Amino acid sequence: MKVLLTHGYFIHEDPKEQEIMRPYVPLGILYISAYLEKYNYTNEIFDSTFASFEKLKAYLLDFKPDAIGIYTNLMTKLNVLKIIEYIKTTDEIKHCKVILGGPEVSNHIPNFLKYGADYIVIGEGEQTMLELVTLIDKQNIALDTIQGIAYLHNGEVCKTEARVKMKDLEDLPFPNRKKVNLQLYFDAWKQKHGTSAISINTQRGCPYSCKWCSRAVYGQSYRRRSAKSVADEIAWIQENYQVDSVWFVDDVFTVSHKWLEEFTEEITSRNITMPFECITRADRMSEAVILNLKKSGCFRVWIGAESGSQKIIDLMDRRVEVGQVRTMIQLAQSHGIQAGTFIMVGYPGETEEDIYETVHHLKVSNPDIFTITVAYPIKGTPLYTEVENNFIADLPWETSTDRDIDFKRTYKRKYYDYAVSMIINDVNAFKARKNGLLMRFSKLKLKSVAAKGAMWAYKLA
Repeated sequence: MKVLLTHGYFIHEDPKEQEIMRPYVPLGILYISAYLEKYNYTNEIFDSTFASFEKLKAYLLDFKPDAIGIYTNLMTKLNVLKIIEYIKTTDEIKHCKVILGGPEVSNHIPNFLKYGADYIVIGEGEQTMLELVTLIDKQNIALDTIQGIAYLHNGEVCKTEARVKMKDLEDLPFPNRKKVNLQLYFDAWKQKHGTSAISINTQRGCPYSCKWCSRAVYGQSYRRRSAKSVADEIAWIQENYQVDSVWFVDDVFTVSHKWLEEFTEEITSRNITMPFECITRADRMSEAVILNLKKSGCFRVWIGAESGSQKIIDLMDRRVEVGQVRTMIQLAQSHGIQAGTFIMVGYPGETEEDIYETVHHLKVSNPDIFTITVAYPIKGTPLYTEVENNFIADLPWETSTDRDIDFKRTYKRKYYDYAVSMIINDVNAFKARKNGLLMRFSKLKLKSVAAKGAMWAYKLA
């Protein structure tokens, strides 16, 4: 039986990522690949990141898989639909069973099934994919006994009983990294940043309640691999690759202080420290936590804030104090760790005053780096439910994603594009002036003033 895994992301189609150039292979399909092999199902991975749709089509025709598992998220949805259509309209491969998983599928089940997907995996994929492959391989297993799937029967959507989340993550083998050419990623990183990076996952789920965040795959839970297992994976990476740093993809790396202490002891006692960056929350940080991060190799910590306005943070149900965020950014920096943060504008209820509170917050906290985006509602999240009746247009599902959804905000949508420009330029002008870079300060300040003027125009429009 031939099994193929892919994800449908092509970096050449993504100008923003080409500019940023921080690509990572989706760990999900690498975990599924390893899990299938653990149970004696060989498989192949077509890593589309540095390929093209034409190359994927050629590979499909050559390999002729009996089953294909496709990781699907907001960024890849439209390409996934193209892949499904190609498979189902091409005689040589239309026998192939299409299995979709990932964060995008569980809230759009009827649409994906009616578009041609054979099975939807709801939640974690390893055990479910193994059972579906066993079924397709005509082993003794009944479709309706497979937990956590959806499929069509006589034109109607059928959903089986929800699969219980995997309790012991130690049952998972390491991601099957040897199935993809990671050197392509390392080279892309080196060319853009001078250093390379590799991703590792230590936990599944997030116990917090932020209204804009999707929990479609791992749920509102907290499950973690042992510190020893993570240290073993770092050691394996060091033995098999020449790579400079690790990106821990966990939602809240320091959620457990006890685990962090164990991790720090594990890697330092074994002398397998590798520089890493991670994401966390200010309320799960302290000086002791920062010292353990530093000792274990952390060179950059991302501390979520999303806004400088406490009113907006509370509307998001972030359950964190903006002052605490500022303190932890500065404390991390005082111990030699770079601090990054995330900012979101255009959240329901946000006013111009809140936006300028965010500018103030960034100037006071002075993170080394920050990213900024305009809020959009992801189906299945509380934010989506809150604004669903205020959508501005009914977009065709087949040609749009949730990123395209606009809703009635305090100001028109274009206002927030200029707000993003204003924040970036105003904060960076502040940094330039602080560092004595007067020419740079002048240029950035002019851009900030121009953006403010555009904000004013769209505010009155």
